[in-house]
Amino acid sequence: MGVVRVEIRKFDGSTHRAFPATLLGRDEHGTWLGIPSGTVSDTGKVYEIPGVVLVPHTGWWTAMFNAAPRNTSVYCDITTPATWNDDTVTVTDLDLDVRKIRLTGEVQLVDEDEFAAHQAKFNYPDEVVKQARAAAQWLLEAVRTNQEPFTTHFHRWLAHVSP
Repeated sequence: MGVVRVEIRKFDGSTHRAFPATLLGRDEHGTWLGIPSGTVSDTGKVYEIPGVVLVPHTGWWTAMFNAAPRNTSVYCDITTPATWNDDTVTVTDLDLDVRKIRLTGEVQLVDEDEFAAHQAKFNYPDEVVKQARAAAQWLLEAVRTNQEPFTTHFHRWLAHVSP
């Protein structure tokens, strides 16, 4: 298991956040990265609760799966497809997010206002808007209908970083 640098950028190329993660492995869903408790991002944010990030083989999203007691068990960022350069993975955050609330199981699409604001500010191309909205709808359906890896599959990977 090696260390992977995760870089999340905004559409203008500026860094949104970056952090080190542990390469846990790969499977049919993508590459799984562990974020142990105490991981510090380049902005100084400390990840108090362990989690795992799934970088899919293809797709306009990434997913973060959080250990309890974090209120959000699944948090999907709508992003450009990931690019890999040695031990660094980079995505561009497109603002829309899909999350699942742990206690209620409610699945929500969030940050539509931020998506609209950045669409205007950064002049997102029509294809980017189309792909972002399609990814958000696909994720909403997949998480709501308990499709894997959003239901139980991620627990296997989370066990590698949870206390």
